[in-house]
Amino acid sequence: LRTCSDVFGRIKNDYVFDVDDKELIENAIRGMLSGLDPHSSYLDAEQFTELQVGTTGQFGGLGIEVGMENGFVKVIAPIDDTPAQRAGVEAGDLVIRLDDTPVKGMTLNDAVKIMRGKPGSDIELTIVREGLDQPLKITITRDIIKVKSVRARMLEPGFGYLRISQFQSKSAENMVDAIEDLKKENKAPLQGLVLDLRNNPGGVVNGAVAVSDAFLKKGMIVYTEGRIADSRLRFNATPDDVIDGAPLVVLVNQGSASASEIVAGALQDHKRAIIVGVQTFGKGSVQTILPLSSDSALKLTTARYYTPSGRSIQAEGITPDIELESIKVSSVERNIEPLKEADLSGHLENGNGKHDKKADEKSADEEEDVALSPADDYMLYEALNLLKGLVILQERMQ
Repeated sequence: LRTCSDVFGRIKNDYVFDVDDKELIENAIRGMLSGLDPHSSYLDAEQFTELQVGTTGQFGGLGIEVGMENGFVKVIAPIDDTPAQRAGVEAGDLVIRLDDTPVKGMTLNDAVKIMRGKPGSDIELTIVREGLDQPLKITITRDIIKVKSVRARMLEPGFGYLRISQFQSKSAENMVDAIEDLKKENKAPLQGLVLDLRNNPGGVVNGAVAVSDAFLKKGMIVYTEGRIADSRLRFNATPDDVIDGAPLVVLVNQGSASASEIVAGALQDHKRAIIVGVQTFGKGSVQTILPLSSDSALKLTTARYYTPSGRSIQAEGITPDIELESIKVSSVERNIEPLKEADLSGHLENGNGKHDKKADEKSADEEEDVALSPADDYMLYEALNLLKGLVILQERMQ
């Protein structure tokens, strides 16, 4: 403490410009916290207010969840249907410049302040992306980010799809409502469900616990361990399964972090779901908001998450049951029709008086009923196939 006091005095007396006492103290606090881990930070009044607004599902900016890596801003995940996602920002991108300003040397809070701004204004991100030789420049128009965290649709009769893009306080409630709507649309209970947590950066822990609970009838969901008593928590499931035990496949990728990993880990440990995708992000630490005087706060790492089996998520992530990379199928491959006998020159006629169809002719019904293909979403396509197999297996075991 004496050293800190000496440094403070030297700066006040000898620095080239006069420095405000409050600014010096706040910067000292930021320095203490930034040296602990990437997620602990000091929140001034403005940042504290923004954090409170963000957890309710509406805030201003680009629509990306970010962290720091080697002095650069790393994209954990773009949020669905936001300017960043529409502009092509991807999980894993490293932001090295914001407009003409280098990111190296900035704090995460400084970078976030620059990225947020007046709706309608533009910002240029210079990005380093794995697999590209040169940095990529992406211009994004800022907007008010209104996050609708739950979306759902039927993939095929009997099989539903539900995406959670971010965990909010009402995500579980919205999810249950969406599943009930799917059941009504299907006019029967669901045979299987795909839960998509790809590029879900996390959010409110209670939201993740409630989502897990919706599919589990009993047992632990997650627990936390820290130095103080208040950081040692246990979350357990309550009876009832919103899809009545139907097969469940959970999709994850490197952009699935924190609360997403809680859900995937709980469902995996209880063998309630098959986890499909790639290794998740590995953010298994708990940040507690500790309000201070004058409307500021500390965001301090106080505990770690553990799955029901005792696995730590921190820096490890969740390993999928089935590892599957997301691939893109080109339009050329997509449009190639398989060769049939009827396509061969001089082929024999049907013999039953039926008129042959050319390969490129389809009935009106066929044109309207377009099934999910690998080119649309390869990982989702395989998840649907897996669900169908699980349903068959379940029926044979009864």
